[in-house]
Amino acid sequence: MKQIVCLATSPWHPIPTRKQQVMERLTDFEILYFDPSVTYLAPLKDKAAREKLKAYRQPEEEIRPGLTVCALPPVLPFFNRYRAVNKVNQRRMARFIRKKMAEHGFESPILWVYSPVCADLVDLIPHSALIYDCVDRHSAYGGLMNPAVVDAMEADLAAKADQVFATAQSLADDLRRYNDTATFIPNGANFERFYQGSLVQPCPQDLKEIPHPILGFVGALQPCIEYGFLEQAAREHPKWSFVFIGGEKPGANLAALKAMKNCFFLGLRKNELLPQYLAQFDACLNVFAAGDLSRDVSPLKFYEYLATGKPIVSTPQPEQVLQFASLIHIAPDGEAFSRCCEAAIAEHDTDLREGRIEAGRASSWDARVAQMREILVKRGIFPAAE
Repeated sequence: MKQIVCLATSPWHPIPTRKQQVMERLTDFEILYFDPSVTYLAPLKDKAAREKLKAYRQPEEEIRPGLTVCALPPVLPFFNRYRAVNKVNQRRMARFIRKKMAEHGFESPILWVYSPVCADLVDLIPHSALIYDCVDRHSAYGGLMNPAVVDAMEADLAAKADQVFATAQSLADDLRRYNDTATFIPNGANFERFYQGSLVQPCPQDLKEIPHPILGFVGALQPCIEYGFLEQAAREHPKWSFVFIGGEKPGANLAALKAMKNCFFLGLRKNELLPQYLAQFDACLNVFAAGDLSRDVSPLKFYEYLATGKPIVSTPQPEQVLQFASLIHIAPDGEAFSRCCEAAIAEHDTDLREGRIEAGRASSWDARVAQMREILVKRGIFPAAE
């Protein structure tokens, strides 16, 4: 029986990320997907987190036959600062996971993990193989952590893994010091869904009164975004509309943009509705500030933008966008960003549009998972196709 226990860093709902996209496509496996824990301190920052503390007691959710989502129990804080705390947390997590495995008849599944904290858990869970899929430079996030502790846990986890994947080449290069299987496989796009953004779509109600040209950003509004470029362009071009779709993360300084009449913050929108919004954009924005985290990120939004064929204005970060330099407008500074936006708005090049769509097709999640599957079959971690 083919089984996977996935220990994710993103809850299954509401935003589909790499974890959900990969697990959804492994339809020949039974999968237990565990939403990540919250800490007991979480409600102090976010009152909504109080309910998340109880999520592990709620009924499981069957996404499709054979794919079940469970929540993990809450954990003690400061586990990214003190390894001893993480070990206490992970012993508790292991007991809970083993109980769920027994309930579902899982004996020795493949463990597919996404966080360095799992270094102190994997030896406590029976498994036939261990896959570490690294999606970020975890020690660059800051906050209640000691980067040296996080890096040490990641090194231990990578060394134990039978296969390591990474969403950025620099991450794969670093992890290869501990495991020579480390392979660069970037994020992708739900191509079939986001290709719909290249076609005529009904205009969402909350965009109908916003004047064109619309320069749109989709994704988390987090500190690593280059807000200075956006502020400069919005000031210099008051007739341009800047539309932001996504949640606001702590530490993001949006005050200047929110004070401008040509900036519109729409909040989160359901993923299945995003093509309707993207279809109205005159240009799509991928703007990351320079830094370790931005260099290594693999933005889902970028590959989704490609699938729409829309003009894209991007900073040179992350590095993986540079392979698409012939198809997009790259802005290394604020002045260049405004010029690139002007060029994108004026663009009417059918060849560029088709080139972006084909690049989006080649970057589909189906293609990414096929790459992973081929590697895992070769290494004997996945069984060969019958």
